[in-house]
Amino acid sequence: MAIGIIGGSGVYEPKLLSDIEQIKIKTPYGMTSDVITKGSFKGKDIYILPRHGLNHQYNPTNVPYRANIWALKDLGVTKLLTVSAVGSLKEEYRPGDFVFTDQFIDRTTKREQSFYNTVHLSVAEPFCNGLREKLAKRAEELKLRYHKKGTCVVIEGPRFSTKAESKLYRSWDADIINMTLVPEAVLAREAEICYANIATVTDYDVWKDHVVSYDQVIKVMNENIEKVKKLLMAVLEDIDDKKVCSCNEALKDAGM
Repeated sequence: MAIGIIGGSGVYEPKLLSDIEQIKIKTPYGMTSDVITKGSFKGKDIYILPRHGLNHQYNPTNVPYRANIWALKDLGVTKLLTVSAVGSLKEEYRPGDFVFTDQFIDRTTKREQSFYNTVHLSVAEPFCNGLREKLAKRAEELKLRYHKKGTCVVIEGPRFSTKAESKLYRSWDADIINMTLVPEAVLAREAEICYANIATVTDYDVWKDHVVSYDQVIKVMNENIEKVKKLLMAVLEDIDDKKVCSCNEALKDAGM
């Protein structure tokens, strides 16, 4: 049993762990985004994987999502925390805020979303509520600005939205927008892994009539990375990777 972390630059900093080793895994779906860092944190096995690769070589569409989740499952991961940058679709979701996503609207078009051909998986609640509760509790203790829930529109990318698209998504009462939560969250559910997302708001998309740039996204993510690491280290203490959750039995009623 183990805990996994998928994130971007800085999240996989080796100082988080002791007894570090690098693992390279080839899966039935090819290689993972990069080597996986294995380490120990207060007696728990932790596996950290950079979603886009250490050199950011994969754009959101081309991330090997199936290989990543398959490899973490094969390594014994039962609980998975992910970190991602998101744009805000509402005034109150401010740049620098954390959002513990609870729903998504899928607008991707080019991605393989399943390990199977005939599984009818329920994703009515696509994120683990138990992990989300732990994140909210620790964020409160650390006095971080956060939102306990949020609906994320997941677009194909790598381009950002047009103003018309951004205004449309706002009309759906969505809260944030991102390019990577799908199919990652769906595949984690198929793999019967508890999955929670720490979304970092970096911008107001384009509905506020300003241009969103990649440099701006990275700047805000870098400003927040120390807060992300503090939150991760705090919540890792609370996670019992051996405790069975309903997420760990997601295929039971999936018609396999």
